[in-house]
Amino acid sequence: MKDNASPVIPITPLYAKRKKIHPRTIHGLFQRWRWVFVWLTQLLFYGLPWLPWNGRQAALFDLDARRFYVFDLVLWPQDTIYLAAILVLSALALFLFTAVAGRLWCGYTCPQTVYTEIFLWIEARVEGDRNKRMKLDQAPWSLHKLKLRVVKHSLWLLVSAWTGFTFVGYFTPIDQLGSAFVTGTAGAWSMFWVCFYALATYGNAGFMREQMCKYICPYAQFQTVMFDNDTLIIAYDQQRGESRGGRARSADPTALGLGDCIDCSICVQVCPTGIDIRDGLQMECIGCAACIDACDQVMDKMNYPRGLIRYSSENALVGGHNPMRRMLRPRVLIYSVIFMALSAALAASLMTRMPLKVDLQRDRNTLAREVADGQIENVFQLVIINATETAHDYRIAVDGLDGIRLDQTQAIRIDAASRGSSVIRVHAPADAAASGAHDIRFTVTDVADPSISVSERSRFWLP
Repeated sequence: MKDNASPVIPITPLYAKRKKIHPRTIHGLFQRWRWVFVWLTQLLFYGLPWLPWNGRQAALFDLDARRFYVFDLVLWPQDTIYLAAILVLSALALFLFTAVAGRLWCGYTCPQTVYTEIFLWIEARVEGDRNKRMKLDQAPWSLHKLKLRVVKHSLWLLVSAWTGFTFVGYFTPIDQLGSAFVTGTAGAWSMFWVCFYALATYGNAGFMREQMCKYICPYAQFQTVMFDNDTLIIAYDQQRGESRGGRARSADPTALGLGDCIDCSICVQVCPTGIDIRDGLQMECIGCAACIDACDQVMDKMNYPRGLIRYSSENALVGGHNPMRRMLRPRVLIYSVIFMALSAALAASLMTRMPLKVDLQRDRNTLAREVADGQIENVFQLVIINATETAHDYRIAVDGLDGIRLDQTQAIRIDAASRGSSVIRVHAPADAAASGAHDIRFTVTDVADPSISVSERSRFWLP
């Protein structure tokens, strides 16, 4: 009898099911440095909007007023070139830093890493160490488990809400934003963005965690093109560590044919991305050095030298450490020269930046007209931007044709960090030149400081 049953086709999943990672708490030199950077970054982030400066907050990106305040620096939409230069410098700094130091940014100062570390600290304080957290996850729901989860998530949400509020406070004066939330008068958009960034922090640091680094962050995906054999990485010394195996503390590993690695797997337990550094360099490694601190403690207990897992480079592992070779590589030198040149150019441009901007447009409704005294009048729209934080008086002058003059000569006062517009009527004799358009020049000068002066060219029309 012929079997007509359909064959069973095996199904291979494209993505492995995520296994929740419970990093083991570890203490050591590098973990202390990580917490130093957690404190520094968060003091800067949470504190900067509350720092008063010239009657406002020190850092404010006021989108409604179209002005960016960074301490004494006031940037207008006309200063977009500076923002573009800062973005270019940031990209170059990332390339340079990665070529020299690998992924230290990811391990110590990346917001995803920092907030994940904060959330893990809260989780450990509420639910206990790694083993207790794993048992709690596997335990059935009970009043005790519910209480711990409510406390943990409440603290997470509190940190997330304050983070979202602070982030929005960089774009809306934070004192006004706080008053609006306290009095219940906050606008819908303010509420939306605070909640949006709060939920983003809550989801990324509380649930996504290493998934952000593995699958979403673009830096992790293209970092390999910026690495070479001299880039600083976290490396496991295979020549010294292999073969792995457990042994008594008093045993001689050479006699047993073993290396220094006792295969305790603590380096895996402390890794926030759940990798085994002994398998070699991996995209998921964020360079946090938790495995270094863990391994060094094990080596101390075994009376072995430290450094089985250490910051090194692939060339240093096989040929010895040569710091000059790492620092004088062509890519490092090229990145450094370009970065320093652009930084110097940006600094010089900001230092010599004219705190006065002028925009001039001709009245499009009338090219020219004859006024009562027989002279020809052209009308212009003049916009003056005072890029300082004090009020200034500006005098306007015009030249380029014989007898040309302004209909009014009084100074124009512009408030601090403000813009003002004025209709400028310019008169010239009808016989000052042949009919047609003629080049003229407007000059706007600060009355108190004549060195602050901007000229704009236009054309005067004679019928």
